[in-house]
Amino acid sequence: MAESATKMRVILLTHGQCEAALQQLLAIESVVIAGIFVETDILRRYRPTEALRRSIKYDGMVATFRNYARKLLGFGNSYDAEMALTEDSRGRLRAMAEAAHVPLHLVDNYHSDESRALMRDAAPDLGVIYGTNIIKETVFKIPRLGSVNVHQGLAPWYRGGPPVFWELFNGEREVGITVHFVESKVDSGEIVLQQTVPLNYDYAYGSNYGQFLDKYQVELQNRCASLLAESVRLIAAGTATPKPQDTELGTRYRLPTKAEKNELRRRLRRRQAEYGRVEFKDGINIYQEPRRTDEASRA
Repeated sequence: MAESATKMRVILLTHGQCEAALQQLLAIESVVIAGIFVETDILRRYRPTEALRRSIKYDGMVATFRNYARKLLGFGNSYDAEMALTEDSRGRLRAMAEAAHVPLHLVDNYHSDESRALMRDAAPDLGVIYGTNIIKETVFKIPRLGSVNVHQGLAPWYRGGPPVFWELFNGEREVGITVHFVESKVDSGEIVLQQTVPLNYDYAYGSNYGQFLDKYQVELQNRCASLLAESVRLIAAGTATPKPQDTELGTRYRLPTKAEKNELRRRLRRRQAEYGRVEFKDGINIYQEPRRTDEASRA
């Protein structure tokens, strides 16, 4: 029997920006990557009036006007910048796949007949989902053992997304990384492995939390990749002990509205005022004693 026949066959589903995860998956001796499936048609489409309504709801009137103006003038917008990063990542994934002799498939939609046929042809034992839109059961149940997903959130308390925003909103001092089996309800499947990471807001960003979140999520990528690889290793060895979630606990979060984004900025300004000056030691912000602004403190 060929050596590959004794290894667990894994397919990776991603939109890109998962090079660290792929590198660690390729290093697992008990696993063979049977295929990488990159979905390319990832933009949700709405009627013009609905797209305008959603933009105002989530980004506000000013940002909506600015984005539409930039698009009309040919300057692009934040989505175009994100897609440029994704395209660069796909190029790196293609090079990694070629070097490892792993088939890489660019597919328009995971749920098309053609895509699902390609996945079945790979004869996968396990699916690994990393950074995609919501996947339906017709896809995540194709592998013999089902599929696992890495979620930046401490399930079941933080399900959905966006990652880290709601933890920061709620004043949490840590965030979770959860590797779980995929079920129809978002981030609700059995948990394979989970860990927490300190969340220390860098007040050098002031209330511009978006830049902080971008930096923080990049820093989480290696942790996510390591936890995912260890989960896959345990599943391949038959020693994983998945634990069911109690989805009555916690919340299934969704995209924050413009009002909620403004509220986070207000909370960050209030916290900074309460904690006073923020110093840094070894790259970690250290909260100082709260300022005393009562009359006695000024006596």
